[in-house]
Amino acid sequence: MAKRDAIFPPGREALYEKHRYSAAIRSGDLLFVSGQVGSREDGSPEPDFAKQVELAFHRLNAVLKAAGCSFDDVVDVTTFHTDPEEQFETVMAVRDKAIGAPPYPNWTAVGVTWLAGFDFEIKAIARIPQAA
Repeated sequence: MAKRDAIFPPGREALYEKHRYSAAIRSGDLLFVSGQVGSREDGSPEPDFAKQVELAFHRLNAVLKAAGCSFDDVVDVTTFHTDPEEQFETVMAVRDKAIGAPPYPNWTAVGVTWLAGFDFEIKAIARIPQAA
């Protein structure tokens, strides 16, 4: 089995090291991105929900970019919500800005009771584009 090829966005390595996980793992032409949350620079939750969702998408975009990907390369998304019914409109508004036009990636939304102080988390699988 090949060794894991870990991907980290610049500037947040210490946070991943502290919690002992990789931002993403490249396997062949696939990128498996760990759940991204709307954390401030110190790793604490952003208290404003809309900003927390925007930051989570920003964090996801940074990981994708570090691997040479963009949202256009995302094929599968899973989101976790502490109050899906109340949060849905806010998440969809941010999602529409980040994801753009169809065709959309697969999407699974899961209601949860705990996200370590956060209210939203997003993880994704992307296909890494071939080098030109």
